[in-house]
Order: sequence, then C-alpha cells, then structure tokens
Amino acid sequence: MLWPILDRIFDLGLKYETTAEAIAQREQFLLKHRIGVCDIVQSAERTKIDASDLGMQNVELRDLIGYLQQYQNIDTLLFTGGNSKNGPEYFFRKQLKEHNIKLDVVSDEVPRIHQFKLPVTSSQVVGYRIVKTVSLTAPSGAANRAVGSLQAYKDLKDINPNFSTFDFRVIQYREFFK
Repeated sequence: MLWPILDRIFDLGLKYETTAEAIAQREQFLLKHRIGVCDIVQSAERTKIDASDLGMQNVELRDLIGYLQQYQNIDTLLFTGGNSKNGPEYFFRKQLKEHNIKLDVVSDEVPRIHQFKLPVTSSQVVGYRIVKTVSLTAPSGAANRAVGSLQAYKDLKDINPNFSTFDFRVIQYREFFK
C-alpha cells in the first residue's frame, strides 16, 4: 500500500500495472523528491508464502549503516513498520547494536521517532552526524488492527464515520514525506 499512499499524498496519478511507463512514473517521483526506497531485508526464506514479517527465516540484511556512511546527505530513515520481530526497526536496531551505536528516543508516540549519532571519519573531519528514524505504521492490511486501536484514529473516525485506516496512514505519512 505504500504507492497508493504516496499517490494520494502527492496526487501522482500512478498507473498500477506492470509496464515501463508505471516504473518510470515511480522513478521520476523518487528522483524529483530525493527519496530512496529499499527493503532492509536483502534476502530471506519462507516456509509459508505470505507477506508476514514473522514468516521470514535465514534473513540477510542490507548494510544500511554502510549506505548511510556512503551517502552522507541522508538525514532521516522512514521505516514502514515498527520494532516487532522481523520488522524494519527491529532489524535496524540489530545493525546499530553490531556497530555499538545507541538509538535515542525523540518521541515514543506513534509514529515513534528516534535518532542516533553516526560516526563520521574523513581526512578532514572526525566526529559524528545525527540521523533520525521514524517508524511509520506499516502500510499492510495486517497493521489495520493496530491503527484501529490508536486513539488518534478513533477520534478522527468519530468525526467522520467514513474515515479509514488508509486515510489515517495518508495523514501520518504526509507529515514525513512532504
């Protein structure tokens, strides 16, 4: 559901088909807005074919710390999911731990916001830079129960009975993508 959410936020008029034109639409959008998208999981095995994070086994992760060191303009990571087992924040915390990097809480309310000090070393500078992480509610149908239990969602649903969990994600994502 990430692309329908972004489509609504940016009024992209995306095509939802497997064509070169549909791919080009997304690539142009990402380049224009300087957004990089990648799955923290490079590969995994599943015994049951579904999209559940919990079903992944023998997980190999992408080196996000390496990406952050290589691309020093990146100042924020948006996770589309949280710290539950095999979620993106969960895996990223594992990588931070391997590098002895501490994740500090900025806001513990959904969406949770953290930051960390990423060591920077070059011939001219030795120090660190601050990188922020935001754990957005997963855009999957499985996360609808979590959205439905949030007081902010309930309040908006009381005002507008037609308000949906999709609408809630659009509002939440808009703050961090715009």
